[in-house]
Amino acid sequence: MRHALMQLTLLRLREFTREPEALFWGFGFPILLAIGLGVAFRNQPPQILRIAAVTPTLTEALAREPLLEVRELGQQAADDALRTGVVLLVAVPGPEDSVIYRYDDTNPEARTARMIADRAVQVAAGRSDPVRSQDDVARDVGSRYIDFLVPGLVGMGIMGNAIWGLGFSIVDARRRKLMKRIVATPMPRHYYLLSFLMWRMLLLLVEVGVPVGFGVLVFGVPVRGAVLHLTAICVLGSLAFSALGLLIASRARTIEAVSGIMNLVMMPMWILSGVFFSAQRFPDAVQPFIKVLPLTALVDALRANMLRGVGLSDLGAQIVPLVICLVLCFSLALRVFRWR
Repeated sequence: MRHALMQLTLLRLREFTREPEALFWGFGFPILLAIGLGVAFRNQPPQILRIAAVTPTLTEALAREPLLEVRELGQQAADDALRTGVVLLVAVPGPEDSVIYRYDDTNPEARTARMIADRAVQVAAGRSDPVRSQDDVARDVGSRYIDFLVPGLVGMGIMGNAIWGLGFSIVDARRRKLMKRIVATPMPRHYYLLSFLMWRMLLLLVEVGVPVGFGVLVFGVPVRGAVLHLTAICVLGSLAFSALGLLIASRARTIEAVSGIMNLVMMPMWILSGVFFSAQRFPDAVQPFIKVLPLTALVDALRANMLRGVGLSDLGAQIVPLVICLVLCFSLALRVFRWR
């Protein structure tokens, strides 16, 4: 029986490694996504905003501001530059020594340019601030977007590989009547399901190690928590989503049917669970629902461990939803699973 379980587990592994698409979406795609988003949202120096002024006096006043690149243009040329997006703002003299700022108030960069330009003009006119201020810029590792992103990609990868891997394999075996033949052999039925879990544990080392290692080596993403605790979180997450994938595939007979169910289950979690941006952006009314989603719990636990060094004893709010998902989905899957 041990030999039978080992052969079933190896069967799962061969099915996966012989599919180039599965290898790409399981391991290559998260890396490409991390590279693209990490470069797009990398830490950068303050952006220099390009504006225009139509008089030498305004140009001189605005040029003292280091965050502005000022061009002195004629009235018509300045309006054309604003219209075509060459500059964000045009400063023109108004009545009674005032200044008129022409800009698109729906553009966040233009609004920023307006505030900086007005500050420069007021300072040049002799304004003195009653309260002096200083900037203390903090750019700590762990607070960057790439640090936020990598744990989210790890959680998304665990969910996707578990649900898609189990769902497609089980339904395809049922469709080709392979499951019926396997069940006819002198082998306990639970070995067949156990082989999927053992296969998931074998893959877990790679599907977590690759994106985490890439993030650490290339972008310097911190792993401040204990590696043992990080491993436990990933194992629990993989088991929970494997149970969910088993439940999804327990009755489906066609690839089309199981694909629709899997997308229906995973799509809300991709959007709501804070993989690419904070879930706090959603209204307060849906926050209780978001908190009980298993992907939200997994991603929050990964970020707390990797970025803040939080241990398992302080992650009860994240572990409980994963345990409930594991027990509930696995119990229901065993009850309704269709062998034929």
